[in-house]
Amino acid sequence: MANRRPTVADILALKGRRQLTMLRVETLEEAEAAERARVDMLSVPPALLTPEFRDAAPSAFTFPGLEYGDFITAEDYMRAAFKALRAGGDAVYCAASLATVRRMRDEGIPVCGHVGLIPSRATWTGGFKAVGKTALSALEIWRQTKALEDAGAFAAEIEVVPVDVARAISERTSMFMISMGAGTGCDAQYLFAQDVLGSNRGHYPRHAKVYRNFSAEYDRLQQERVAAFSEFVADVHAQNYPGPEHVVGIPRDELDRFLKELPGV
Repeated sequence: MANRRPTVADILALKGRRQLTMLRVETLEEAEAAERARVDMLSVPPALLTPEFRDAAPSAFTFPGLEYGDFITAEDYMRAAFKALRAGGDAVYCAASLATVRRMRDEGIPVCGHVGLIPSRATWTGGFKAVGKTALSALEIWRQTKALEDAGAFAAEIEVVPVDVARAISERTSMFMISMGAGTGCDAQYLFAQDVLGSNRGHYPRHAKVYRNFSAEYDRLQQERVAAFSEFVADVHAQNYPGPEHVVGIPRDELDRFLKELPGV
């Protein structure tokens, strides 16, 4: 996208025209790298939204995530949403109830909902696995999508849904559909930076693609830390640190004058 930070209207105008890119980033370094790589959209924890974040990623359309369970009432969500928007967010991710989505939309807050595999509600769909693999469950995702649209959400993440189901749904909704493991028939492709970078120490989901092996690099750096710290300890014990180049001297006459004023030892 252009260097100018897009608006919600700009994002919606791109629906069906081309695939956008989206990453979940959790550090300023990741945000800056995403900006330089021209990633279109970012998902971030609200705490990352600082002036330094916008210095790092001035043109990325950004969704701070209002994590399910961190807030209770619609008013709680709205307060958090307004705070996130004031801090530099462009829209909010929210997996709360339709009533909460509707309340936020009534106040003009751009909301991105969630359909398909919703991690906070995975127990209702059989755990962390694909959903929509039967006609009945696919229709339920369609109903979820239309309900979100009717509640006023402008976008929805659609997660781990068969590609043909996701495409059919995306073609029939005005919402901007963000695919996480739901194929190319949606409007954007979404991955976590830790999966892209290979820094995830746990399970990699099927839809993730690993482009680098940061875990190995972190392991190498940790070994270098241990080695450097061990050398420091050895230097101190052997009286090799500090050396003359690490300390400050005093002219001999000034030292003699100073010592003369001290009591004896």
